[in-house]
Amino acid sequence: MGEFRSSDWFGTKDKMGFIYRSWMKNQGMPEDMFDGRPVIGICNTWSELTPCNAHLRDIAESVRRGVLEAGGFPVEFPIMSLGETLLKPTAMLFRNLASMDAEESIRGNPIDGVVLLTGCDKTTPSTLMGAASVDLPTIVVQGGPMLNGKYHGHDLGSGTSVWKLTDDLKTGKISYTEYAEAESCMSRSPGHCMTMGTASTMAVMVESLGMSLTGGAAIPAVDARRKRLAQLSGRRIVEMVKEDLRISKILTRDAFENAIKINAAVGGSSNFIIHLTAIAGRIGVPLNIEDFDDIGSKMPLLLNLMPSGKFLMEDFFYAGGVPTIINQMRSELNMDTLTVSGKSHKESIEGSGVNYNQEVIYNFDEPLIPEAGIVVLKGNLALNGAVIKPSAATPSLMQHRGRAVVFEDIEDYHTRVDDADLDIDETCVMVLKSVGPVGYPGMPEVGNMVLPKKLLDKGVIDMVRISDGRMSGTAYGTVILHVSPESAIGGNLGLVENGDMIELDVANKRIHLEVSDEELATRRSNWKKPALASQRGYVNLYVKHVQQADKGADLDFLVGNSGSKVTRDSH
Repeated sequence: MGEFRSSDWFGTKDKMGFIYRSWMKNQGMPEDMFDGRPVIGICNTWSELTPCNAHLRDIAESVRRGVLEAGGFPVEFPIMSLGETLLKPTAMLFRNLASMDAEESIRGNPIDGVVLLTGCDKTTPSTLMGAASVDLPTIVVQGGPMLNGKYHGHDLGSGTSVWKLTDDLKTGKISYTEYAEAESCMSRSPGHCMTMGTASTMAVMVESLGMSLTGGAAIPAVDARRKRLAQLSGRRIVEMVKEDLRISKILTRDAFENAIKINAAVGGSSNFIIHLTAIAGRIGVPLNIEDFDDIGSKMPLLLNLMPSGKFLMEDFFYAGGVPTIINQMRSELNMDTLTVSGKSHKESIEGSGVNYNQEVIYNFDEPLIPEAGIVVLKGNLALNGAVIKPSAATPSLMQHRGRAVVFEDIEDYHTRVDDADLDIDETCVMVLKSVGPVGYPGMPEVGNMVLPKKLLDKGVIDMVRISDGRMSGTAYGTVILHVSPESAIGGNLGLVENGDMIELDVANKRIHLEVSDEELATRRSNWKKPALASQRGYVNLYVKHVQQADKGADLDFLVGNSGSKVTRDSH
Protein backbone atom coordinates (compact mmCIF):
# COMPACT_ATOMS: atom_id res chain seq x y z
CA MET A 1 0.00 0.00 0.00
CA GLY A 2 1.03 3.66 -0.28
CA GLU A 3 1.41 6.18 2.50
CA PHE A 4 0.07 5.26 5.89
CA ARG A 5 -2.62 7.20 7.70
CA SER A 6 -0.02 8.79 10.01
CA SER A 7 1.59 10.57 7.07
CA ASP A 8 -1.25 13.12 7.31
CA TRP A 9 0.42 14.20 10.56
CA PHE A 10 4.12 13.47 10.14
CA GLY A 11 4.61 13.43 6.38
CA THR A 12 3.95 17.05 5.40
CA LYS A 13 6.64 19.70 4.93
CA ASP A 14 4.69 22.67 6.24
CA LYS A 15 3.58 24.33 9.48
CA MET A 16 1.43 21.40 10.55
CA GLY A 17 4.14 18.83 9.91
CA PHE A 18 6.56 21.02 11.89
CA ILE A 19 4.16 21.13 14.85
CA TYR A 20 3.31 17.43 14.86
CA ARG A 21 6.93 16.27 14.56
CA SER A 22 8.52 18.90 16.78
CA TRP A 23 6.42 18.27 19.84
CA MET A 24 6.90 14.51 19.55
CA LYS A 25 10.67 15.10 19.48
CA ASN A 26 10.59 16.42 23.05
CA GLN A 27 10.50 12.75 24.05
CA GLY A 28 13.90 12.24 22.45
CA MET A 29 12.69 10.63 19.23
CA PRO A 30 15.23 10.79 16.37
CA GLU A 31 14.43 12.15 12.94
CA ASP A 32 14.14 8.75 11.28
CA MET A 33 11.12 7.80 13.41
CA PHE A 34 9.17 10.12 11.08
CA ASP A 35 10.36 8.50 7.84
CA GLY A 36 6.97 7.02 6.96
CA ARG A 37 7.09 3.87 9.06
CA PRO A 38 3.74 2.69 10.50
CA VAL A 39 2.74 4.27 13.79
CA ILE A 40 1.35 1.69 16.22
CA GLY A 41 -0.83 2.81 19.09
CA ILE A 42 -0.55 0.72 22.26
CA CYS A 43 -3.89 1.31 23.96
CA ASN A 44 -3.20 0.55 27.62
CA THR A 45 -5.89 -0.03 30.24
CA TRP A 46 -3.27 -0.22 33.01
CA SER A 47 -4.32 1.14 36.39
CA GLU A 48 -3.57 0.33 40.01
CA LEU A 49 -7.31 0.79 40.57
CA THR A 50 -7.87 -2.09 38.15
CA PRO A 51 -5.96 -4.85 39.97
CA CYS A 52 -6.43 -7.32 37.12
CA ASN A 53 -4.59 -4.92 34.78
CA ALA A 54 -1.93 -3.58 37.16
CA HIS A 55 0.85 -5.50 35.33
CA LEU A 56 0.05 -4.17 31.86
CA ARG A 57 2.94 -1.72 31.87
CA ASP A 58 5.28 -4.71 31.62
CA ILE A 59 3.17 -6.22 28.86
CA ALA A 60 3.28 -2.90 26.99
CA GLU A 61 7.08 -2.98 27.00
CA SER A 62 7.02 -6.41 25.37
CA VAL A 63 4.63 -5.12 22.70
CA ARG A 64 6.88 -2.08 22.18
CA ARG A 65 9.90 -4.33 21.54
CA GLY A 66 7.99 -6.27 18.93
CA VAL A 67 6.83 -3.12 17.15
CA LEU A 68 10.37 -1.73 17.00
CA GLU A 69 11.76 -5.04 15.76
CA ALA A 70 9.27 -5.01 12.89
CA GLY A 71 10.15 -1.45 11.91
CA GLY A 72 7.17 0.30 13.47
CA PHE A 73 6.88 3.44 15.59
CA PRO A 74 5.23 2.49 18.93
CA VAL A 75 3.26 5.09 20.89
CA GLU A 76 1.58 4.07 24.13
CA PHE A 77 -1.52 5.90 25.33
CA PRO A 78 -3.93 5.41 28.24
CA ILE A 79 -7.68 5.25 28.25
CA MET A 80 -10.18 4.95 31.08
CA SER A 81 -9.58 1.67 32.93
CA LEU A 82 -12.55 -0.22 34.33
CA GLY A 83 -11.82 -2.29 37.42
CA GLU A 84 -14.60 -4.71 38.18
CA THR A 85 -13.58 -5.16 41.81
CA LEU A 86 -13.39 -1.52 42.96
CA LEU A 87 -15.42 0.71 40.66
CA LYS A 88 -18.85 1.78 41.99
CA PRO A 89 -21.70 1.53 41.31
CA THR A 90 -20.66 -0.92 38.57
CA ALA A 91 -18.00 -1.02 35.85
CA MET A 92 -20.75 -1.79 33.35
CA LEU A 93 -22.07 1.75 33.74
CA PHE A 94 -18.82 3.04 32.23
CA ARG A 95 -18.16 0.42 29.53
CA ASN A 96 -19.67 2.64 26.85
CA LEU A 97 -17.77 5.70 28.12
CA ALA A 98 -14.48 3.79 27.93
CA SER A 99 -15.39 2.68 24.41
CA MET A 100 -15.84 6.34 23.44
CA ASP A 101 -12.45 7.12 24.98
CA ALA A 102 -10.84 4.34 22.95
CA GLU A 103 -12.63 5.29 19.74
CA GLU A 104 -11.78 8.98 19.82
CA SER A 105 -8.21 8.40 21.00
CA ILE A 106 -7.59 6.04 18.10
CA ARG A 107 -9.33 8.14 15.47
CA GLY A 108 -7.98 11.53 16.54
CA ASN A 109 -4.30 10.58 16.70
CA PRO A 110 -1.67 9.61 14.09
CA ILE A 111 -2.21 5.88 14.47
CA ASP A 112 -2.02 3.30 11.65
CA GLY A 113 -2.71 0.22 13.73
CA VAL A 114 -3.56 -0.44 17.36
CA VAL A 115 -2.75 -3.02 20.02
CA LEU A 116 -5.42 -3.25 22.73
CA LEU A 117 -4.00 -4.20 26.15
CA THR A 118 -6.86 -5.57 28.21
CA GLY A 119 -7.69 -7.93 31.03
CA CYS A 120 -10.45 -7.07 33.51
CA ASP A 121 -14.00 -7.72 32.37
CA LYS A 122 -15.09 -4.48 30.68
CA THR A 123 -11.66 -3.43 29.40
CA THR A 124 -11.86 -6.02 26.61
CA PRO A 125 -15.30 -5.24 25.14
CA SER A 126 -14.96 -1.48 25.62
CA THR A 127 -11.69 -1.27 23.70
CA LEU A 128 -12.93 -3.63 20.99
CA MET A 129 -16.13 -1.59 20.61
CA GLY A 130 -14.10 1.58 20.26
CA ALA A 131 -11.63 0.05 17.81
CA ALA A 132 -14.45 -1.46 15.74
CA SER A 133 -15.96 2.00 15.33
CA VAL A 134 -12.71 3.23 13.76
CA ASP A 135 -11.80 0.09 11.77
CA LEU A 136 -8.00 0.17 11.68
CA PRO A 137 -5.76 -2.92 11.83
CA THR A 138 -6.20 -4.10 15.44
CA ILE A 139 -4.86 -6.88 17.63
CA VAL A 140 -5.73 -7.70 21.24
CA VAL A 141 -3.21 -8.68 23.89
CA GLN A 142 -4.77 -9.92 27.12
CA GLY A 143 -3.02 -9.61 30.46
CA GLY A 144 -3.80 -13.23 31.35
CA PRO A 145 -5.32 -14.98 34.38
CA MET A 146 -3.88 -15.21 37.88
CA LEU A 147 -2.26 -18.41 39.09
CA ASN A 148 -4.60 -20.85 40.79
CA GLY A 149 -5.54 -19.85 44.32
CA LYS A 150 -4.25 -22.28 46.95
CA TYR A 151 -5.82 -22.69 50.41
CA HIS A 152 -5.52 -25.52 52.93
CA GLY A 153 -4.46 -28.03 50.31
CA HIS A 154 -7.03 -27.24 47.63
CA ASP A 155 -7.62 -24.74 44.84
CA LEU A 156 -9.52 -21.49 45.31
CA GLY A 157 -11.22 -19.94 42.33
CA SER A 158 -11.55 -16.16 42.21
CA GLY A 159 -15.16 -15.11 42.59
CA THR A 160 -16.58 -18.62 42.63
CA SER A 161 -14.92 -19.46 45.94
CA VAL A 162 -15.85 -16.04 47.34
CA TRP A 163 -19.56 -16.85 47.06
CA LYS A 164 -19.12 -20.22 48.75
CA LEU A 165 -16.82 -18.95 51.51
CA THR A 166 -19.22 -16.09 52.22
CA ASP A 167 -22.11 -18.55 52.63
CA ASP A 168 -19.91 -20.65 54.94
CA LEU A 169 -19.03 -17.59 57.03
CA LYS A 170 -22.67 -16.55 57.19
CA THR A 171 -23.72 -19.97 58.50
CA GLY A 172 -20.78 -20.38 60.90
CA LYS A 173 -19.03 -23.18 59.01
CA ILE A 174 -15.80 -21.16 58.99
CA SER A 175 -14.45 -18.40 61.24
CA TYR A 176 -13.60 -14.90 60.13
CA THR A 177 -9.92 -15.73 60.70
CA GLU A 178 -10.19 -18.55 58.13
CA TYR A 179 -12.16 -16.28 55.81
CA ALA A 180 -9.44 -13.61 55.97
CA GLU A 181 -6.72 -16.16 55.34
CA ALA A 182 -8.51 -17.39 52.22
CA GLU A 183 -8.67 -13.77 51.04
CA SER A 184 -4.88 -13.68 50.80
CA CYS A 185 -4.61 -17.16 49.31
CA MET A 186 -7.00 -16.55 46.43
CA SER A 187 -5.30 -13.64 44.64
CA ARG A 188 -1.63 -14.59 44.73
CA SER A 189 -0.28 -13.26 41.45
CA PRO A 190 -0.96 -10.55 38.86
CA GLY A 191 -3.75 -11.22 36.41
CA HIS A 192 -7.51 -11.42 36.10
CA CYS A 193 -9.88 -14.05 37.52
CA MET A 194 -8.64 -17.57 36.93
CA THR A 195 -12.17 -18.97 36.88
CA MET A 196 -14.28 -18.81 33.72
CA GLY A 197 -15.55 -15.42 34.84
CA THR A 198 -16.20 -12.62 32.42
CA ALA A 199 -12.51 -11.69 32.06
CA SER A 200 -11.54 -15.23 31.04
CA THR A 201 -14.66 -15.43 28.88
CA MET A 202 -13.61 -12.25 27.09
CA ALA A 203 -10.11 -13.65 26.55
CA VAL A 204 -11.62 -16.79 24.99
CA MET A 205 -14.03 -14.64 22.98
CA VAL A 206 -11.17 -12.59 21.52
CA GLU A 207 -9.27 -15.69 20.45
CA SER A 208 -12.45 -17.29 19.09
CA LEU A 209 -13.17 -14.20 17.01
CA GLY A 210 -9.65 -14.32 15.61
CA MET A 211 -8.66 -11.01 17.21
CA SER A 212 -5.59 -12.33 19.06
CA LEU A 213 -2.76 -14.68 18.23
CA THR A 214 -3.65 -18.32 18.68
CA GLY A 215 -3.13 -19.94 22.05
CA GLY A 216 -2.94 -16.81 24.17
CA ALA A 217 -6.24 -16.69 26.06
CA ALA A 218 -5.29 -19.02 28.92
CA ILE A 219 -1.57 -18.23 29.40
CA PRO A 220 -1.13 -17.21 33.06
CA ALA A 221 -0.23 -13.55 33.55
CA VAL A 222 3.11 -14.40 35.17
CA ASP A 223 4.16 -17.04 32.63
CA ALA A 224 7.02 -15.85 30.39
CA ARG A 225 4.99 -17.00 27.39
CA ARG A 226 2.56 -14.13 28.08
CA LYS A 227 5.31 -11.58 27.36
CA ARG A 228 6.52 -13.62 24.42
CA LEU A 229 3.03 -13.51 22.90
CA ALA A 230 2.89 -9.75 23.50
CA GLN A 231 6.19 -9.24 21.66
CA LEU A 232 5.01 -11.37 18.75
CA SER A 233 1.78 -9.36 18.67
CA GLY A 234 3.85 -6.17 18.44
CA ARG A 235 5.61 -7.58 15.40
CA ARG A 236 2.40 -8.80 13.86
CA ILE A 237 0.48 -5.51 14.09
CA VAL A 238 3.14 -3.84 11.92
CA GLU A 239 2.59 -6.52 9.29
CA MET A 240 -1.18 -6.12 9.58
CA VAL A 241 -0.88 -2.40 8.82
CA LYS A 242 1.21 -3.14 5.73
CA GLU A 243 -1.38 -5.74 4.67
CA ASP A 244 -4.27 -3.35 5.48
CA LEU A 245 -5.82 -6.17 7.53
CA ARG A 246 -8.55 -4.14 9.22
CA ILE A 247 -10.76 -5.29 12.06
CA SER A 248 -13.81 -5.43 9.76
CA LYS A 249 -12.13 -8.16 7.69
CA ILE A 250 -11.90 -10.37 10.77
CA LEU A 251 -15.14 -9.60 12.63
CA THR A 252 -17.51 -11.28 10.19
CA ARG A 253 -20.79 -13.04 10.88
CA ASP A 254 -18.99 -16.41 10.75
CA ALA A 255 -16.51 -15.20 13.37
CA PHE A 256 -19.34 -14.19 15.71
CA GLU A 257 -21.03 -17.57 15.26
CA ASN A 258 -17.76 -19.34 16.09
CA ALA A 259 -17.45 -17.27 19.27
CA ILE A 260 -21.00 -18.16 20.37
CA LYS A 261 -20.34 -21.89 19.96
CA ILE A 262 -16.97 -21.79 21.69
CA ASN A 263 -18.44 -19.78 24.57
CA ALA A 264 -20.90 -22.61 25.16
CA ALA A 265 -18.10 -25.19 25.06
CA VAL A 266 -16.09 -23.40 27.76
CA GLY A 267 -19.04 -22.51 30.01
CA GLY A 268 -18.52 -18.82 29.40
CA SER A 269 -20.13 -15.98 31.31
CA SER A 270 -23.68 -14.84 30.56
CA ASN A 271 -22.15 -11.35 30.20
CA PHE A 272 -20.74 -12.62 26.91
CA ILE A 273 -24.14 -11.99 25.28
CA ILE A 274 -24.26 -8.31 26.15
CA HIS A 275 -20.67 -7.63 25.14
CA LEU A 276 -20.65 -9.60 21.88
CA THR A 277 -23.94 -7.98 20.84
CA ALA A 278 -22.50 -4.51 21.46
CA ILE A 279 -19.32 -5.30 19.47
CA ALA A 280 -21.41 -6.62 16.58
CA GLY A 281 -23.47 -3.43 16.64
CA ARG A 282 -20.33 -1.33 16.25
CA ILE A 283 -18.92 -3.32 13.34
CA GLY A 284 -22.30 -3.62 11.59
CA VAL A 285 -22.83 -7.39 11.85
CA PRO A 286 -26.49 -8.31 12.47
CA LEU A 287 -26.73 -10.21 15.78
CA ASN A 288 -29.76 -10.62 18.03
CA ILE A 289 -30.49 -12.36 21.30
CA GLU A 290 -32.16 -15.31 19.57
CA ASP A 291 -28.90 -16.05 17.74
CA PHE A 292 -27.22 -16.98 21.01
CA ASP A 293 -29.90 -19.57 21.65
CA ASP A 294 -30.23 -20.86 18.09
CA ILE A 295 -26.48 -21.15 17.57
CA GLY A 296 -25.17 -21.94 21.05
CA SER A 297 -27.72 -23.52 23.36
CA LYS A 298 -27.32 -27.03 21.93
CA MET A 299 -23.53 -26.97 22.10
CA PRO A 300 -21.81 -29.32 24.58
CA LEU A 301 -19.77 -28.22 27.60
CA LEU A 302 -16.21 -29.46 27.08
CA LEU A 303 -14.29 -27.50 29.72
CA ASN A 304 -14.34 -28.66 33.34
CA LEU A 305 -13.64 -25.28 34.89
CA MET A 306 -15.21 -23.22 37.70
CA PRO A 307 -18.00 -22.23 38.05
CA SER A 308 -19.31 -24.98 35.74
CA GLY A 309 -16.63 -27.49 36.82
CA LYS A 310 -13.71 -27.90 39.20
CA PHE A 311 -10.50 -26.74 37.46
CA LEU A 312 -9.07 -23.27 36.78
CA MET A 313 -7.49 -21.32 33.90
CA GLU A 314 -3.94 -22.40 34.69
CA ASP A 315 -5.08 -26.01 34.28
CA PHE A 316 -6.87 -25.07 31.05
CA PHE A 317 -3.64 -23.68 29.61
CA TYR A 318 -1.63 -26.77 30.49
CA ALA A 319 -4.35 -28.97 28.97
CA GLY A 320 -4.08 -27.20 25.61
CA GLY A 321 -6.14 -24.00 25.89
CA VAL A 322 -8.48 -22.60 23.26
CA PRO A 323 -6.74 -24.35 20.32
CA THR A 324 -7.73 -27.68 21.85
CA ILE A 325 -11.34 -26.54 22.22
CA ILE A 326 -11.34 -25.37 18.59
CA ASN A 327 -9.85 -28.67 17.46
CA GLN A 328 -12.51 -30.62 19.36
CA MET A 329 -15.26 -28.48 17.83
CA ARG A 330 -13.92 -28.19 14.30
CA SER A 331 -16.94 -30.02 12.83
CA GLU A 332 -19.21 -27.29 14.27
CA LEU A 333 -17.08 -24.23 13.45
CA ASN A 334 -16.27 -22.27 10.34
CA MET A 335 -12.56 -23.09 10.32
CA ASP A 336 -11.87 -20.84 7.32
CA THR A 337 -12.54 -17.57 9.16
CA LEU A 338 -9.63 -15.15 9.08
CA THR A 339 -7.58 -14.33 12.19
CA VAL A 340 -5.11 -11.53 12.97
CA SER A 341 -2.29 -13.88 12.01
CA GLY A 342 -3.47 -13.59 8.42
CA LYS A 343 -4.31 -17.29 8.55
CA SER A 344 -7.55 -19.14 9.12
CA HIS A 345 -8.41 -20.92 12.37
CA LYS A 346 -7.69 -24.17 10.56
CA GLU A 347 -4.19 -23.03 9.63
CA SER A 348 -3.54 -21.33 12.98
CA ILE A 349 -4.12 -24.44 15.11
CA GLU A 350 -2.15 -26.74 12.83
CA GLY A 351 0.40 -28.53 14.99
CA SER A 352 -1.46 -27.63 18.20
CA GLY A 353 -4.87 -28.50 19.58
CA VAL A 354 -3.67 -31.65 21.37
CA ASN A 355 -5.64 -32.50 24.52
CA TYR A 356 -3.10 -33.04 27.30
CA ASN A 357 -5.62 -33.56 30.10
CA GLN A 358 -8.99 -35.12 29.43
CA GLU A 359 -10.13 -34.40 32.98
CA VAL A 360 -9.94 -30.70 32.11
CA ILE A 361 -10.99 -30.72 28.45
CA TYR A 362 -13.53 -33.35 27.45
CA ASN A 363 -13.92 -34.83 23.98
CA PHE A 364 -16.68 -33.46 21.78
CA ASP A 365 -18.32 -36.88 21.53
CA GLU A 366 -18.15 -37.42 25.30
CA PRO A 367 -18.83 -33.97 26.78
CA LEU A 368 -19.16 -32.92 30.37
CA ILE A 369 -22.72 -31.75 29.62
CA PRO A 370 -24.37 -32.55 26.25
CA GLU A 371 -26.20 -29.21 25.90
CA ALA A 372 -24.80 -26.33 27.93
CA GLY A 373 -24.99 -23.08 25.98
CA ILE A 374 -26.77 -20.06 27.40
CA VAL A 375 -30.55 -20.35 26.92
CA VAL A 376 -32.77 -17.40 26.03
CA LEU A 377 -36.11 -17.40 27.85
CA LYS A 378 -39.21 -15.52 26.79
CA GLY A 379 -42.68 -15.02 28.17
CA ASN A 380 -44.84 -12.31 29.66
CA LEU A 381 -42.17 -11.67 32.30
CA ALA A 382 -39.49 -11.06 29.65
CA LEU A 383 -41.09 -10.03 26.38
CA ASN A 384 -37.74 -9.24 24.77
CA GLY A 385 -35.89 -12.07 26.46
CA ALA A 386 -33.95 -13.11 29.52
CA VAL A 387 -31.03 -15.53 29.86
CA ILE A 388 -29.95 -18.44 32.03
CA LYS A 389 -26.66 -20.33 32.10
CA PRO A 390 -27.62 -24.03 32.46
CA SER A 391 -24.07 -25.24 33.10
CA ALA A 392 -23.99 -23.26 36.36
CA ALA A 393 -27.58 -24.03 37.42
CA THR A 394 -29.22 -26.80 39.45
CA PRO A 395 -30.82 -29.37 37.10
CA SER A 396 -33.78 -30.01 39.42
CA LEU A 397 -34.72 -26.32 39.30
CA MET A 398 -34.69 -26.00 35.53
CA GLN A 399 -38.42 -26.65 35.57
CA HIS A 400 -39.96 -24.94 38.55
CA ARG A 401 -43.07 -23.13 39.74
CA GLY A 402 -42.88 -20.98 42.83
CA ARG A 403 -44.25 -18.06 44.80
CA ALA A 404 -42.59 -14.70 44.17
CA VAL A 405 -40.75 -12.97 47.00
CA VAL A 406 -40.16 -9.47 45.69
CA PHE A 407 -37.41 -6.99 46.49
CA GLU A 408 -38.18 -3.58 44.99
CA ASP A 409 -34.53 -2.54 44.73
CA ILE A 410 -31.10 -3.50 46.02
CA GLU A 411 -31.56 -1.54 49.27
CA ASP A 412 -34.82 -3.38 49.96
CA TYR A 413 -33.02 -6.68 49.35
CA HIS A 414 -30.16 -5.88 51.74
CA THR A 415 -32.59 -4.68 54.40
CA ARG A 416 -34.91 -7.69 54.38
CA VAL A 417 -33.11 -10.76 53.00
CA ASP A 418 -31.91 -11.95 56.43
CA ASP A 419 -35.00 -10.88 58.36
CA ALA A 420 -36.14 -13.91 60.34
CA ASP A 421 -39.75 -12.93 59.59
CA LEU A 422 -39.28 -12.88 55.81
CA ASP A 423 -41.98 -15.14 54.34
CA ILE A 424 -39.83 -17.36 52.15
CA ASP A 425 -38.92 -21.01 51.71
CA GLU A 426 -36.77 -22.94 49.24
CA THR A 427 -39.65 -23.34 46.78
CA CYS A 428 -40.06 -19.58 46.36
CA VAL A 429 -38.72 -17.47 43.50
CA MET A 430 -36.64 -14.45 44.54
CA VAL A 431 -37.36 -11.39 42.37
CA LEU A 432 -35.11 -8.31 42.35
CA LYS A 433 -36.27 -5.16 40.54
CA SER A 434 -34.55 -1.93 39.49
CA VAL A 435 -31.09 -3.34 38.76
CA GLY A 436 -31.20 -3.00 34.97
CA PRO A 437 -29.30 -0.58 32.73
CA VAL A 438 -31.53 2.39 33.62
CA GLY A 439 -32.78 1.32 37.03
CA TYR A 440 -29.53 0.94 38.95
CA PRO A 441 -28.10 2.52 36.73
CA GLY A 442 -25.57 0.40 34.86
CA MET A 443 -26.89 -3.15 35.31
CA PRO A 444 -24.65 -4.47 38.13
CA GLU A 445 -23.65 -8.04 38.93
CA VAL A 446 -26.17 -8.55 41.73
CA GLY A 447 -28.51 -11.05 40.07
CA ASN A 448 -27.03 -13.99 41.96
CA MET A 449 -28.62 -12.86 45.21
CA VAL A 450 -27.19 -14.45 48.34
CA LEU A 451 -29.90 -16.67 49.82
CA PRO A 452 -31.57 -15.76 53.13
CA LYS A 453 -29.56 -16.87 56.14
CA LYS A 454 -32.40 -18.94 57.54
CA LEU A 455 -32.45 -21.01 54.33
CA LEU A 456 -28.66 -21.35 54.23
CA ASP A 457 -28.85 -22.61 57.82
CA LYS A 458 -31.23 -25.32 56.59
CA GLY A 459 -28.72 -26.41 53.96
CA VAL A 460 -30.44 -24.80 50.97
CA ILE A 461 -27.78 -23.98 48.38
CA ASP A 462 -29.80 -22.77 45.39
CA MET A 463 -33.11 -21.19 44.51
CA VAL A 464 -34.61 -19.67 41.37
CA ARG A 465 -33.68 -16.00 41.25
CA ILE A 466 -34.86 -13.45 38.67
CA SER A 467 -33.70 -9.90 37.95
CA ASP A 468 -33.05 -7.38 35.20
CA GLY A 469 -29.40 -7.24 36.29
CA ARG A 470 -26.36 -9.36 35.56
CA MET A 471 -24.23 -11.76 37.56
CA SER A 472 -20.51 -12.29 37.67
CA GLY A 473 -19.24 -14.90 35.28
CA THR A 474 -17.65 -16.50 38.33
CA ALA A 475 -21.06 -17.02 39.96
CA TYR A 476 -23.39 -19.99 39.85
CA GLY A 477 -26.99 -20.92 40.55
CA THR A 478 -30.38 -21.07 38.86
CA VAL A 479 -30.37 -17.39 38.08
CA ILE A 480 -32.47 -15.69 35.37
CA LEU A 481 -30.79 -12.50 34.22
CA HIS A 482 -31.00 -9.60 31.74
CA VAL A 483 -34.83 -9.48 31.86
CA SER A 484 -35.91 -7.12 29.07
CA PRO A 485 -37.66 -4.72 29.10
CA GLU A 486 -36.34 -3.87 32.55
CA SER A 487 -38.56 -2.92 35.47
CA ALA A 488 -37.48 0.73 35.63
CA ILE A 489 -38.83 1.54 32.16
CA GLY A 490 -42.13 -0.30 32.56
CA GLY A 491 -41.28 -3.92 31.86
CA ASN A 492 -43.59 -6.49 33.41
CA LEU A 493 -40.90 -7.42 35.93
CA GLY A 494 -41.74 -4.12 37.63
CA LEU A 495 -45.35 -5.27 38.09
CA VAL A 496 -44.61 -8.50 39.98
CA GLU A 497 -46.05 -8.61 43.49
CA ASN A 498 -45.38 -10.83 46.49
CA GLY A 499 -47.33 -14.06 46.19
CA ASP A 500 -47.55 -14.11 42.38
CA MET A 501 -46.75 -17.52 40.93
CA ILE A 502 -43.89 -17.72 38.45
CA GLU A 503 -43.14 -20.66 36.18
CA LEU A 504 -39.68 -21.43 34.82
CA ASP A 505 -39.40 -23.99 32.02
CA VAL A 506 -35.89 -23.95 30.58
CA ALA A 507 -36.51 -26.89 28.24
CA ASN A 508 -39.29 -24.91 26.56
CA LYS A 509 -37.43 -21.60 26.94
CA ARG A 510 -40.24 -20.02 28.91
CA ILE A 511 -40.50 -17.67 31.88
CA HIS A 512 -44.11 -16.90 32.78
CA LEU A 513 -45.84 -14.75 35.38
CA GLU A 514 -49.21 -16.31 36.25
CA VAL A 515 -51.09 -13.04 36.24
CA SER A 516 -53.78 -12.19 33.71
CA ASP A 517 -53.31 -9.50 31.09
CA GLU A 518 -56.21 -7.62 32.65
CA GLU A 519 -54.58 -7.61 36.09
CA LEU A 520 -51.27 -6.55 34.60
CA ALA A 521 -53.03 -3.66 32.84
CA THR A 522 -54.54 -2.57 36.15
CA ARG A 523 -51.16 -2.72 37.87
CA ARG A 524 -49.57 -0.79 35.04
CA SER A 525 -52.08 2.03 35.39
CA ASN A 526 -50.97 2.42 39.01
CA TRP A 527 -47.24 2.04 38.29
CA LYS A 528 -45.03 5.09 38.69
CA LYS A 529 -41.82 5.48 36.74
CA PRO A 530 -38.88 5.99 39.10
CA ALA A 531 -36.88 9.22 38.91
CA LEU A 532 -33.67 9.21 36.88
CA ALA A 533 -30.59 8.34 38.89
CA SER A 534 -28.71 11.50 37.98
CA GLN A 535 -29.50 14.84 36.43
CA ARG A 536 -25.97 15.68 35.27
CA GLY A 537 -22.87 14.38 33.55
CA TYR A 538 -22.26 11.07 31.89
CA VAL A 539 -24.75 9.17 34.04
CA ASN A 540 -27.51 11.48 32.84
CA LEU A 541 -26.45 10.84 29.24
CA TYR A 542 -26.30 7.11 29.91
CA VAL A 543 -29.79 6.67 31.37
CA LYS A 544 -31.33 8.67 28.53
CA HIS A 545 -29.61 6.77 25.73
CA VAL A 546 -28.74 3.25 26.93
CA GLN A 547 -30.36 0.41 25.03
CA GLN A 548 -31.83 -2.61 26.76
CA ALA A 549 -29.89 -5.77 27.57
CA ASP A 550 -31.13 -7.67 24.52
CA LYS A 551 -29.56 -4.94 22.35
CA GLY A 552 -26.19 -5.09 24.14
CA ALA A 553 -26.77 -2.11 26.47
CA ASP A 554 -24.79 0.20 24.18
CA LEU A 555 -25.73 3.86 23.84
CA ASP A 556 -28.12 4.26 20.92
CA PHE A 557 -26.02 6.96 19.23
CA LEU A 558 -22.88 4.79 19.30
CA VAL A 559 -24.26 1.89 17.26
CA GLY A 560 -22.48 1.74 13.92
CA ASN A 561 -19.13 3.36 13.21
CA SER A 562 -17.58 6.54 11.89
CA GLY A 563 -14.39 5.17 10.35
CA SER A 564 -10.89 6.58 10.71
CA LYS A 565 -11.02 9.72 8.60
CA VAL A 566 -10.28 13.08 10.25
CA THR A 567 -10.45 15.94 7.74
CA ARG A 568 -9.40 19.00 9.75
CA ASP A 569 -6.12 19.96 11.38
CA SER A 570 -5.83 21.22 14.94
CA HIS A 571 -3.88 24.47 14.35
